[in-house]
Amino acid sequence: MGLSSVSTTGEGLLLCVFDLQRGQQEGQELDKILFFYPADLPFSTQLSVIGLSEGLITFTRIFSPEAACEVIEAERHSHVFYEAEPDIWMVMVVEKNKEAEAIWRIDALKELLKEVHSLFMLFHGSVRGILEKEPSGGLTRSHLYPFIMDYLRDFFIGKKLQLPSFRDCLKERRTVQMLTVGREAAIEVQTLVRILESCAGNAHCSSLILFQDLLVSTTLSPEDTINLFTYAVLRLTPHALSSGVSSWSYLRKGYSSSQVAAGSTPAPPGSVLERFYGSSDTSPSGDDRYQVIRPLQHGRWSKGKDGFLITEIWGPDVGSLDLVTPTISLKQTEERMYLCVYQYKSLTVILLIPVSSILNGEQGVSVVKQQILENASLKILKVEEKLSKGWGGENAYHVSGYRYLLVDDSRDISRASPPGKVTTLTKESLLALNKLREEVDLEKNQAKWDYTVHDKDMEMCIRAKNNAWVIARITRGKELYMVLEKANETLLYASDAVEKFSNRYCNGAFSSD
Repeated sequence: MGLSSVSTTGEGLLLCVFDLQRGQQEGQELDKILFFYPADLPFSTQLSVIGLSEGLITFTRIFSPEAACEVIEAERHSHVFYEAEPDIWMVMVVEKNKEAEAIWRIDALKELLKEVHSLFMLFHGSVRGILEKEPSGGLTRSHLYPFIMDYLRDFFIGKKLQLPSFRDCLKERRTVQMLTVGREAAIEVQTLVRILESCAGNAHCSSLILFQDLLVSTTLSPEDTINLFTYAVLRLTPHALSSGVSSWSYLRKGYSSSQVAAGSTPAPPGSVLERFYGSSDTSPSGDDRYQVIRPLQHGRWSKGKDGFLITEIWGPDVGSLDLVTPTISLKQTEERMYLCVYQYKSLTVILLIPVSSILNGEQGVSVVKQQILENASLKILKVEEKLSKGWGGENAYHVSGYRYLLVDDSRDISRASPPGKVTTLTKESLLALNKLREEVDLEKNQAKWDYTVHDKDMEMCIRAKNNAWVIARITRGKELYMVLEKANETLLYASDAVEKFSNRYCNGAFSSD
């Protein structure tokens, strides 16, 4: 099967997860397939796509053993590769459509694969770990299929699946967006963190605090912070709980529970495909053969009378009517943690308690929650009031005349113009910026494998067809992308505008002095 003969769905997308360590014997080829979208494609087609991907991976390793295959560009398709775990590969095949809307940054698609895998590990642990627990692969498939499908449903607008396109080039996945707070508010937040940690006694707890969809405080590692922040914005914050309406946060599209995903038709009940991948129904349990949780399902979280968020996703506690407290796995320590979420108005407080430190299970968690209500609720109220007074609304970080994206790779933080302001840009400006970011991605990826290059500084500037200036500056692990549609004719004017922005909002980090 040649590169040009890959046939995608009506949505122009194929997505698969497979294990190179499995299915190497004749007649056992299906064993390597762990996930495939759309699942209703014939197994012969699925095996052809995965066989081609496996061949490309093997071929590229001949020339570059240390650098994993990341992308193969064919005439009609882009093949995006991500080795999520050793020999566990995720591959996305996207059709190159002549329609301008179907223009993607490959690195943005790779970040999407990284995000769904990181979220999967947050709740289920590693794919390899599940395979070792149940070598037949049935347990792994029954977890992966509903999880990835629930994730993909966030990208449906009406009945059409829309991957991140050039219109999302002023956004950066796998980063957190921070709330800027004053000194007094910061002191109040630090005090709240100490109170929260004391509520669990001698247990070594961690916490994450958000205001609206912005991070206020974290005691987690950077990667665990990104994963939990992402999940919180997707499903836990007040915006996420409000019936799935479109939010100003870039992490959500415009999902409504009434929308049906075209092209994601589940396999017919009782079919070979259903027996292979497991049930794809919308019930919390998913596959009847295995106990499978669906943490990315919409509308499964709600706010209780005491302020704590509750969910039926994990089911009821054995021997009682109480719901089981959710648990997650931290990547840094691989420790299992109880996930306790308290919400007051725009403030979301997440406390993670080690499962190993709670000897009597749900009863012990209830004691910790009671301690939070008794000792921390007043401080939570005070912090929310202080942050609300200083909050400038959805356009708080808008800078008149500029459309920008700031990324700090060393801290995994980004800040950007509000989405509502970005929509005022013309298509030509966004296409030019997308092209510019592709050039930067290429330079960064080349530098990644050149061990003599560290923190390479770059500056690029493009004059778009509509005469807008599109600018990128990268220095010391920080990145600035900017569109100036109303700039003067001269490059000097545009450069001066960047200097002013850098000095006023970035402490001169991108200044040329």
